[in-house]
Parts: sequence; C-alpha cells; structure tokens
Amino acid sequence: MAAGYLHHLSNGLIEVRSAGSAPGAAINPVAVQAMAEEGIDISANAPKVLTTEAVQDSDVVITMGCGDACPIFPGKRYEDWELDDPAGQGLEAVRPIRDEIRHRVKALITELIPASAPEPDRR
Repeated sequence: MAAGYLHHLSNGLIEVRSAGSAPGAAINPVAVQAMAEEGIDISANAPKVLTTEAVQDSDVVITMGCGDACPIFPGKRYEDWELDDPAGQGLEAVRPIRDEIRHRVKALITELIPASAPEPDRR
C-alpha cells in the first residue's frame, strides 16, 4: 500500500522500490481492495524479497517491523513505521491502516520533493 501511494501521490517523481524481509506469495487481496477504493490499482504488484542492493540503491528505507532481517548501512536514512499488519484482517480493519500509510507517505513526499518541483497529487 505504501509503494502504491508513494508512486501515485508523487506523480512518479519518486522512484519506488518495494520489498519485504519475508514476503508472502501474493499481494494481500484486502489491501488491493482497500487501495482500489482510493483509485489506486496495486493488483499487478508482486511481493519481492528485500535485497542488499535495493537498500544500497535507496535514499530512504522505510521498514515496517523488519527488525534484524533488514540490511543496515551507515549513512542511509531509515524510518520504521510501526503499523498493524493487514494480513488476515478484513476491509474494515485494513482501512485505518491504509489511511495511516497515506498520511505518512504524504509527509514523506513533502520532505523529498522540492517546492519547485511539479505539484504532486496530495489528496
């Protein structure tokens, strides 16, 4: 959901890499449904394993409870977003998680995109 929002709300101005330390076999269908309510289609996305190279190539690394499984490199900016895991939850429980992710992504975009850049979609 975070990658979907980041790509959508930044109008593609931010390169997004999404991966997990122990990704599932498929994108959570309830997360797909929750994002579809926002007009964002993440159904074609596929879970990927977090690689050392992906972390090295990133300016900001957002983790969600990754702990010791995530590679750490000095000088990288890391943020751990403590959020409830939407896995196994129904749509009513996933919506507030989705909304909190949107809030955090919007704040991150404000930090990463200079004021002189084309205005991203901030709804």
